[in-house]
Amino acid sequence: MLIEQLKKPFQYKRIPIDAMNVEKKSRAKNISGTLRRIWEYLAKEKSRLFLVIIAVAVSSALALLGPYLVGMAIDEYIVTQEASGLGILLIGLIIVYLFHSLAIFLQNFWMVGIAQNTVYTLRADLFHQFHRLPISYFDKRQHGELMSRLTNDIDNVNNTLNQSVIQIFSSVLTLFGTVAVMLYLSPVLALVAMSIIPLMYAAMRWITRRTGKLYKLQQSYLGEVNGYVEEIVSGQHVVKTYSQEDRVIGEFEQRNQELKQTGFWAQNIAGFIPKVMNMLNFLSFGLIALVGGILAINTDMVTVGIIVIFTEYARQFTRPLNELSNQFNQLLSAIAGAERVFQVLDETQEETDESQVQDIKKTDGHFVFDQVSFAYENTPILKNISFEAKPDETVAFVGHTGAGKTTIINLVSRFYNYDTGKISLDGIDIKDISRSSLRRHMAFVLQDAFLFHATIRENIRYGKLDATDTEVEQAAKDANAHDFISRLPNGYDTVLDQTGSGISQGQKQLLTIARALLAEPTILVLDEATSNIDTITELKIQEALKRLMKGRTSFVVAHRLNTIQEADTIIMLEHGEIIEKGSHEELTRKKGKYYELYKGQLLEKAH
Repeated sequence: MLIEQLKKPFQYKRIPIDAMNVEKKSRAKNISGTLRRIWEYLAKEKSRLFLVIIAVAVSSALALLGPYLVGMAIDEYIVTQEASGLGILLIGLIIVYLFHSLAIFLQNFWMVGIAQNTVYTLRADLFHQFHRLPISYFDKRQHGELMSRLTNDIDNVNNTLNQSVIQIFSSVLTLFGTVAVMLYLSPVLALVAMSIIPLMYAAMRWITRRTGKLYKLQQSYLGEVNGYVEEIVSGQHVVKTYSQEDRVIGEFEQRNQELKQTGFWAQNIAGFIPKVMNMLNFLSFGLIALVGGILAINTDMVTVGIIVIFTEYARQFTRPLNELSNQFNQLLSAIAGAERVFQVLDETQEETDESQVQDIKKTDGHFVFDQVSFAYENTPILKNISFEAKPDETVAFVGHTGAGKTTIINLVSRFYNYDTGKISLDGIDIKDISRSSLRRHMAFVLQDAFLFHATIRENIRYGKLDATDTEVEQAAKDANAHDFISRLPNGYDTVLDQTGSGISQGQKQLLTIARALLAEPTILVLDEATSNIDTITELKIQEALKRLMKGRTSFVVAHRLNTIQEADTIIMLEHGEIIEKGSHEELTRKKGKYYELYKGQLLEKAH
């Protein structure tokens, strides 16, 4: 499939806007549900939210009081040319705007704290959820795409909480306050000012119906781009080895083009909002000036000061609507990000341990598989598997790729649960044993040696966090890793990155063996632990593995059959079924499938 794909010429494509349709009812349900869940996080800060609302109410009231005082100054002192009280009124106006600025500072200060605490909790919940999800969830998804939810999507929520929540509160209060005061001063001019609302509603509805879909799609494409970048950066050696730089650049350009086009249309359509609002704002000014002027000349219903107040209030009336429209677009973007976060939080966690499960303090490591079958996404993987692994015995699994070897390991460790049959440990069904206590008695040495961005000492100590330096170094000696560690410039304090650059693949494997030795497990899992290792290092690893396996129940997945000749039981798998079982000597005497595979490897080695 991959080779066929690589042979095809790369094609760029554009996304038609019509392809971005989202069902209206489903979208509305998602928005309301997401807002409700965001509020559940915000509600943990109720006391400070109350202070923010008070500060917003004060700032909104003072914002309304300022223009009103200006209008009073015109009617009472400027038009009448009575300037005796003008100074006091101006001082009052200065005080109003000073307290207005203070209220704005306090509401922003408190809201930033609320937003940071909320996002901190949301990010922590998401990170914790990652550790509760089953391995199968990560097998199906790009890690970079999941990282995008932890970073970009949550940052989107953070920015919206910092900027939008206060503006929405303030805009709503200012809007209602402005309408109330305008109706009190002049119902006629108030109706004139509000005559633009139907036009504004129609324009905002047209814009937001399109931007909501686009922002949601933009977040999705952003996650895809991040996932692809993470994948390609991690696989740079493969990309360069097969000279696929042009190919991956082209594929990135396609994804980047999709993201760019979605963002282009989202920002451009959203950009219509201030233009429309400004046009309607000017229309409102003109209508108020025209009608107000006629009323002031021909009647005593309004004064010059009231007209001045209304022109300012008209701006304040359209400004909240403008801000609400702008913030609504940003809110839609944040909701799209929050939905992606909540999608992960809503994923089914690794099956919750049954109510009757027990913690095992110690185990002999006696496993029995009895007619075990397992299917992955309706595809049968294992069929009626039966065997026994007694304490201190080594059971090895061999077979071609896809035979089911690694699946058995995943069932033993309960990364997956079997469908039918029974797997028991010391006579107890492993489904009745809590996962945490089961895995506390296990250690893994896998084909891909994973090392953390930490010192060598800390990487080994991961097997037993309370181990002393002496115990760490002894484990390294038992794993044949002490000599090469001592030759490093900083010895055990040498800092490694996740890829373990600076040391060889075999040396990385020795470190994982040291980690497993330090854990002192009862059950040991070795999955292709010596593949892709040079012969000299393989001998060191084999010697270390013998120490590690001594006195433990060991499950070994092997590609090189010469590494498992001393196993107590060798199980030959084919298409998820056991076709042969026995010791190395027994299986070679049968001259069956195992013998053919073993003989073939001997011939390859000879050549």
